[in-house]
Amino acid sequence: MSSALPNPLPLYAQVETALAERIADGTYPPGSQLPNEASLLASFGISRTTLQKTVQNLIARGLIEIRRGKGTFVTQPRLTQPLTELSGFVEDMRAHGRKPSARLLTKRLEIAGDTVAAKLALEPGTPVVHIQRVRIADGTPLSFDETWLPKDIGEKIIENDLEAEPIFALLEQKYGLALIEAEYRLEAIAADKAVARALEIATGSPIFLIERTSYGDGNRPVDYEKLYYRGDQIQFVTRLARRKPAHR
Repeated sequence: MSSALPNPLPLYAQVETALAERIADGTYPPGSQLPNEASLLASFGISRTTLQKTVQNLIARGLIEIRRGKGTFVTQPRLTQPLTELSGFVEDMRAHGRKPSARLLTKRLEIAGDTVAAKLALEPGTPVVHIQRVRIADGTPLSFDETWLPKDIGEKIIENDLEAEPIFALLEQKYGLALIEAEYRLEAIAADKAVARALEIATGSPIFLIERTSYGDGNRPVDYEKLYYRGDQIQFVTRLARRKPAHR
């Protein structure tokens, strides 16, 4: 009677395969928390070093993530966000079937530096309102947003519950400031300590930075934003028309 052949894979790879299969078959669905370290060590009968190697590989594959102070979670599928119209975070997440929420970090009056002043068509040194929020989809921090508003607009906005009410909706529906268009600039950068802490990722992780200036009637800048999106959670797409060649 022949015995089963031994598994040629290293132990960490065997555990990695087992956990990946449980993620794939829905045993651990997207957004769910994996059992804690003690449970996994006991379940698989492995050492902490082996488990750490397994976790590192699953993170590298984009299957799980570690949220500081919370535990290890199965990642959500990466969102594909079109850049074809001016829309806010809440609108975007609802269109994807995600549940949006926010955590307010700061809201304050400050003096505009050169960059913020230029974006809002103000003189440097003009008071502006500065808001910082973490934007969350289905419990996962997705974006760290910084928003600057002219003082007359911003002082109205910060009177509201900014964890529950989107700024775009407040501008348009409560204060009658229609948003007409926006200028976008997108680049890939590495997360610094402040952004990494807000998004619960490692310092140096790849992120997208979108600088967006939104304009209202009369081409007036209404708000200027710096939006830091997690590179492992979202990708941006657009569709471009071919420029017609000039006639010779």
